Amino acid sequence: MTTENKARVLTMAQAIAEAIGQEMERDPNVFAMGEDIGKYGGIFSATSGLLDKFGKDRIMDTPISETGFMGAAIGAAAEGLRPIAELMFVDFFGVCFDQIYNHLAKNTYMAGGNMRLPAVVMTGIGGGYNDAAQHSQCLYSTFAHMPGLKVVVPSNAYDAKGLMTEAIRDDNPVVYFYHKGIMGLSWMSYFEGSTTFVPEDQYTIPFGKARVVREGSDITIVTLSQMVQKSILAAEKLAAEGISAEIIDLRTLVPLDRETVLKSVAKTGRLLVADEDYLSFGLSGEIAAIVAENLDSVHLKSPVRRLAVPDVPIPYSRPLEQFVIPQVEGIVNAVKAQLDIDIVKA
Repeated sequence: MTTENKARVLTMAQAIAEAIGQEMERDPNVFAMGEDIGKYGGIFSATSGLLDKFGKDRIMDTPISETGFMGAAIGAAAEGLRPIAELMFVDFFGVCFDQIYNHLAKNTYMAGGNMRLPAVVMTGIGGGYNDAAQHSQCLYSTFAHMPGLKVVVPSNAYDAKGLMTEAIRDDNPVVYFYHKGIMGLSWMSYFEGSTTFVPEDQYTIPFGKARVVREGSDITIVTLSQMVQKSILAAEKLAAEGISAEIIDLRTLVPLDRETVLKSVAKTGRLLVADEDYLSFGLSGEIAAIVAENLDSVHLKSPVRRLAVPDVPIPYSRPLEQFVIPQVEGIVNAVKAQLDIDIVKA
């Protein structure tokens, strides 16, 4: 690989669009559909430039009917095509709940394995820019709860391309979540750590393989999506005070890399789960339970802590929104509190 190629940097939006475009070139069965994905390039630019390359028969703008085009995607997948259906905001999944939960997730099982559904549902998640309660949720735990769906949540451009390519090639339904706040959009402030080197060539990242973003010895922070960028900033602040935090980016929830989580917590003896989804009945509780079920091999020095959105709708008010969504300082304080618990007990 040349030095010039190594310097090639893309935003997450560019990386996702490139992955889709390369797969469409490779496989004529791949096509995309959704609201404003054509000429507009998707509201978060995940399909930017693809209409000019592939035309309206493969980059299909749809009516505002999530139930309709999600059902069309399921039918197309059942007939051997590989659709990518963009649900503009994950919050809108309630409109097509039946199609996703009762058909996409279950039809392969209900057909006795005689039907494949190689469909990707791509959707925007997350708050932080005052879009209120119906446009700011994450909800990936809701999808992970239903057997039959693979759940992918990248945190940076390199992973975004590799995971999207893997998703399109998978013979099972995949829900692919991208956080609006790390897509690298010029009209939205975003965490720059998500814009990374991305190879021009096609590559895949296997599902179920978490990434150790930063090695540490005092505490493990398990996280994903935009919270990875916040955790990195928090770890830098903690390092200045002599606290060493290890950061695990899960990348995918289904399948979930339990081994990497347990190995890290066994090393550090402490766990903080940092999540932008809701606190109750979600990812943070699942990770805590996995550790609790393996205390024979994981010896904790302090109780597990969870930092997530309290069980309230995401507020429109910016101060309130910033309060309920975990921030860098919240991660720093949660880590310090955990260490203080350990010191007090000693």
